[in-house]
Amino acid sequence: MNIGIIGYGYWGPNLVRNFSRVEDCTVKTCADLDPKRREAMREKYPYVKATAYYKEILGDPEILGVVIATPVETHFSLAKEALERGKHVLIEKPITRTSEEARELVGIAKKRELVLMVDHTFEYSPAINKIKEIIKSSELGKIFTIDMIRVNLGLFQKKVNVVWDLAPHDISILHYLLEDMPEKAWGIGDAHVQDGIEDDAHVSLLFKSNIRANLHVSWLDPCKIRRITIVGNKKMLVFDDTLKEGKITIYDKGVTIEKNRIPMQPYYTTLEEWELVYRSGESYSPEINGKEPLLTMAEHFVECVQKNRSPVSDGVSGWRVIKVMEAVQESLKNSGKEVGVR
Repeated sequence: MNIGIIGYGYWGPNLVRNFSRVEDCTVKTCADLDPKRREAMREKYPYVKATAYYKEILGDPEILGVVIATPVETHFSLAKEALERGKHVLIEKPITRTSEEARELVGIAKKRELVLMVDHTFEYSPAINKIKEIIKSSELGKIFTIDMIRVNLGLFQKKVNVVWDLAPHDISILHYLLEDMPEKAWGIGDAHVQDGIEDDAHVSLLFKSNIRANLHVSWLDPCKIRRITIVGNKKMLVFDDTLKEGKITIYDKGVTIEKNRIPMQPYYTTLEEWELVYRSGESYSPEINGKEPLLTMAEHFVECVQKNRSPVSDGVSGWRVIKVMEAVQESLKNSGKEVGVR
């Protein structure tokens, strides 16, 4: 299966590297407007044709799949043209700028029976899949809250704020882990460096299951932090993606309210009649095996095209993330006002 990749900027080199490792797959052509990037690609991947014209990829009948790794404002037009040319499409996150654009792409792909997939890389991460397995096993019990931190110093974007740049990762993870959509969203952020472009933001999402997820995304933190904390009524889990080993730790910790040992009453009216009991047991880190998530994602795209399967992170998945992003953005512009996810 021949693949064409449009864009060799920040994420493009990772895509070329991983698709080149997929069995029965060849990266035939890569398009980028920057001559320096094309030259860098020729030096590293001499077998890949470098071009400044993406239409060479779309017009090549030997290329079945097109991977789009360009700025988000170009995603819709490039993907639409590729689908209309009969190409299967994989798009770097976020899938589009608006949910209307995403919905249109989903409709075109469905009508033409083509694969439309979005690169929600974390859905192919061994660690995230282990967390999903743990949640499904009920080891954590009833989930109360999920706190997510994704901060670092940079990389600053000029056309999108920090929420649109970083939060799609965490929102896609939440959808994948909980298999649920939030009903309400809140967002508060500030633009410290560039006028009108928030570089630090806090997002809160309330799910139908009454689970609340709190996200902190920032380009202005001196430390790189990639952490998820899941609090359940039985146990708690912490995922630290910056660690090479022991990325997941499960803590046998919690707190319960028990009635004091006093004569039974028909009801209790004072705090003294209840007792908070804290539990602090052992912790452990489960073993995580697996390969690079981006390679798994690339293999999945090729397999879905070859076997006519629907991807895990399909176009509908991308559309759902944008629906949440739009609600968060509306809240940001209205000083944190509650916004329903429609």
